[in-house]
Amino acid sequence: MIISKPSITNLKENKPQTATSKPKSDMDCLLRQYLGGLSHCLEELSAQDICGVAELIYQAYTRRRQIFIVGNGGSASTASHMARDLRIGTSLRGKPRLRTCSLADNVAFITSLANDVNYESIFTEQLIGQIEPGDVLIAISCSGNSANVVRAVEYANECGASTVGLTGFGGGKLLEACDRCIVLSSCDYGQVEDVHLSLGHIFSCMVKVRIEKETI
Repeated sequence: MIISKPSITNLKENKPQTATSKPKSDMDCLLRQYLGGLSHCLEELSAQDICGVAELIYQAYTRRRQIFIVGNGGSASTASHMARDLRIGTSLRGKPRLRTCSLADNVAFITSLANDVNYESIFTEQLIGQIEPGDVLIAISCSGNSANVVRAVEYANECGASTVGLTGFGGGKLLEACDRCIVLSSCDYGQVEDVHLSLGHIFSCMVKVRIEKETI
């Protein structure tokens, strides 16, 4: 008896449908939608606004002022990441380092203030006695409405610091509270957070180039 082997074509045609076969096209659609939304966010960015923030950070560097960064949740991790990149990622041999501080990092501070004062004051209380005129506060909030972030901006303004907002959702309260604000229209938290993280990388690259070019 001669038994012929099934061809590759027949194997493909006879391949049984599994539970994951149909969702595969759904996942492809989701991927395209997400990347499309992210692409739209990137297209909304203004080079002038981004360069303006980078220059503000650089000018703070030349005056040895501090950069404070605040945010909650995913924005808290972005604040930590940005503080690290601005301090370490811009460092050059023989040059002083940029002074940065993420107010989302100290668990003891945050939990004690949330417990003993209130959660809305966790950033403002950390700024008291620290922030001074000429410093910069970068406030990160997808909605632009996080109460503790808005309060920190208001306090920084009172202290004579420069305030920068990074938001989505059309800006929220930070749009009016901050001296300058980079606003995305997207209401997708993931896409907005992706762009905010990228902005931190861009700021670091721009500031490092400025430091490299300085003659003093």
